[in-house]
Amino acid sequence: MTKIIIAIVFFITSLVSAQGQFEQGMGKAFQLWGEGKNTEASAMFERIAAAEKTSWLPNYYVALVNTTTAFGTKDKEQISLLLDKAQNALDVELIKTPNNAELLVMQAMIHTAWIAFDPMTNGQKLSGTVMELYAKAQAIAPENPRAVFGKAEFEIGGAKFWGKDTKPMCAQIEKAIGLFATFKPETPFSPKWGLDRAEAALKNCK
Repeated sequence: MTKIIIAIVFFITSLVSAQGQFEQGMGKAFQLWGEGKNTEASAMFERIAAAEKTSWLPNYYVALVNTTTAFGTKDKEQISLLLDKAQNALDVELIKTPNNAELLVMQAMIHTAWIAFDPMTNGQKLSGTVMELYAKAQAIAPENPRAVFGKAEFEIGGAKFWGKDTKPMCAQIEKAIGLFATFKPETPFSPKWGLDRAEAALKNCK
């Protein structure tokens, strides 16, 4: 997850100049995130979301910051606080645009964080939903590399658990890496993370 943050921050800060308040605020939030100040970054994204209700991106990053933080957290109470904050922010945007592939991938990640924390309790309850979310995201945006990679990565976890062949999922990860090369984010702030994770996952496939 750290590589995701670093990649996002370096890309964003290289593009952001002294433009409007939205751009400046987003740039500052990414800077805080890159410095490891996750709580401050999340708060900044929340303030931007409250002021800029026409953009889904600030709430998306509230969800992403808190979910990636939750993956590295072991304390149950803290995980609940982080993932509840992520879910609340994401819910705001899903109501507006339920067919946004990036938001669906984000929802799948929140569920995955819950599964990773307590697989015995949450695995059976949420795994099917995660697969449905990734399938829906791919149907909406088949060229989105995060949708393709996320689904394959999640399936690999299940395949390894049940002792099944992971070659089909590895092929999908390879496909996702190719999609990262051609994917064009709509704005400088649009999601573009995931390539490092996909490349690392592919190495583990071989």
